[in-house]
Amino acid sequence: MEISLTLLALALIAISGVPGLAAHPRAAWGQTTATMLTLFGSVLGLIAGFMTLVTGHVSMAWLPGIWPGLPLQFRMDALSAFFTVLIFLMAGAGSVYGQGYWRQSEHPTTGRKLRFLYGLLVASMVLVTLAHDALSFLLAWEIMALTSFVLIATEDHKPECQQAAWVYFVATHIGTLALFAMFALLHDASGTFLLVPVPPTTALSLETAIFLLALFGFGLKAGIMPLHFWLPGAHANAPSHISALLSGVLLKVGIYGLLRILTLLPDPPAGWGVLILILGTISAVLGVLFAIGQHDIKRLLAYHSIENIGIILMGLGVAMIGISIHRPVWVVLGIAGCLLHVWNHGLFKSLLFFSAGSVVHAGGTRDIDSLGGLAQRMPWSAGLFMIGAIAICGLPPLNGFISELLVYLGLLRSAATATAGGWAAVALGAVALAVVGALAVACFVKVFGAVFLGLGRTPAAAGTHESPVAMTAPMVVLAAMCATIGIVPLLVIVPLGHAAAAWAGNGAVAAGVAGALPWGMLTMISAGFAVALVILGIALRIAKRDATATTIPTWACGYNSPSSRMQYTAASFAQLLVGLSRWVLRPVTHGKQPQQLFAETVQRNTHVPDFVTDRAGFKAWNQFKQWLMPARRVQQGSVQQYLLYMLLALFLLLASLIPVQAILTHVMGR
Repeated sequence: MEISLTLLALALIAISGVPGLAAHPRAAWGQTTATMLTLFGSVLGLIAGFMTLVTGHVSMAWLPGIWPGLPLQFRMDALSAFFTVLIFLMAGAGSVYGQGYWRQSEHPTTGRKLRFLYGLLVASMVLVTLAHDALSFLLAWEIMALTSFVLIATEDHKPECQQAAWVYFVATHIGTLALFAMFALLHDASGTFLLVPVPPTTALSLETAIFLLALFGFGLKAGIMPLHFWLPGAHANAPSHISALLSGVLLKVGIYGLLRILTLLPDPPAGWGVLILILGTISAVLGVLFAIGQHDIKRLLAYHSIENIGIILMGLGVAMIGISIHRPVWVVLGIAGCLLHVWNHGLFKSLLFFSAGSVVHAGGTRDIDSLGGLAQRMPWSAGLFMIGAIAICGLPPLNGFISELLVYLGLLRSAATATAGGWAAVALGAVALAVVGALAVACFVKVFGAVFLGLGRTPAAAGTHESPVAMTAPMVVLAAMCATIGIVPLLVIVPLGHAAAAWAGNGAVAAGVAGALPWGMLTMISAGFAVALVILGIALRIAKRDATATTIPTWACGYNSPSSRMQYTAASFAQLLVGLSRWVLRPVTHGKQPQQLFAETVQRNTHVPDFVTDRAGFKAWNQFKQWLMPARRVQQGSVQQYLLYMLLALFLLLASLIPVQAILTHVMGR
């Protein structure tokens, strides 16, 4: 029943944008119809997902395939349901948000296309989590890749959008090639295209090859460093509700793929877990460092997605090491933190992208240094952004604190009881996670202060206004869910336990999640912080109400008449941290430093390019184009010349067959 309800839900969402294709380019009814169908499908999907998570039931379904004898097979267990719940939730929230952010009347040329592809993208992501055979998985994976490519290029009149979309297109299909090879090896090991565990007698070398291909293919989709190169540009240039879907959900589909393949490989060696732990640590640390150096608010959030994918992988690494050396507590802490952070990151990162979208929608710019003082004009967006910022920094009483603490406890427990060989990796991970939390706080203090506090720096900031209800309502729902999981984490015990047990293949893991984790302590800590914050807020409100005007003394730096020139910019606030991280960020400075006491006005700013795309990828691509410039001479636009080229190619092909045939004859003769 659960999987049938889920398939019905995704079918409704898949066709949600079809009626609007027949609507007038500026008609609103097509958009409203798509939103209603998406909401209805999302509710059905959430019901089916939670039914599976509560009961732990496994359901199957078959559909006719495009290849005779190979039907499309789907299977829904607690692990897949854990991800479908997140997908359906974000799909409904993003659809409502789009009602205000991407109105049909304001975007007549792209609105219908965006809604149609939005539904297909959501449906394909759900199908990936349900696929039980290689054909179903790859079909859904390719639909997901193509629809997200077109959605990233929604504003294809902008060169930066075109570039971001094509970089993503190349990256995702490189990953798809790795998945083709992975499924071929899985078929070689198990003798079937079904996603079933390989026999215990499978050679370790074959299992390792499958694992590495899965790590590469799914790691590209998830944005693991250094495979992240498509992510910052794609998330920054897509419409904000698409950015939320990419960051909050699409990256997790890559995590799901890796988790699912790991369930098929019995007895993983400890080295696999150590590798994932190291990659997660690198992604977390470098992700937050590169975020600090950004001036584009959406690009900054994109790098924080890399950081949080790293945290998810750190939990997975601990769990895999625990399986390898038979430490059940490590498995419980690691996989519980990993899976719960999948949910939590989807919630607070979507909230942050929605809030950033409100800023972009009102101010018309993503540049942090062009904003300022928005809290006075956009109080709801400012308050909701702050909630998301507190959650992503892992601070109580919100949900990010719970999942990051579970990962941290897993790292500490592993470091305390690990052998000498494994102690260094887990100890380094624990230290790195603490550093990441501190750097995340510094980064979001910079963002919130520069965007929402102080005075507006440009006319764009002065003309902002609060977003409509269609945009703020989904943000309020996500913020409430962040607070609910943070204050009452006991609500996630049963779903989290069944999902963890489905991944580990051990029912005792569910009992471990319920009994071994310090849920009571977490609840008390979060509830205590929540009460303290409420009291502090009331006290500040009373103090503000009773405050009287005071005279500012002369030596108060003239701040009785403040101006935007007196404020820190995002670049100046982060200058110290960027300077300390110069060895890895390698910032580029434009303009010169004033040297004289009363120097004339100069323009000076810094830029932190990505070390994969900007410093290596684009330079290599430009050099490759230079090498190919002489070949442009053959492109003369002459049909006769093109026919001659084809004739020469045919002759060369036929000529090459002669030595090939001779070699084959010689080999077969022997």
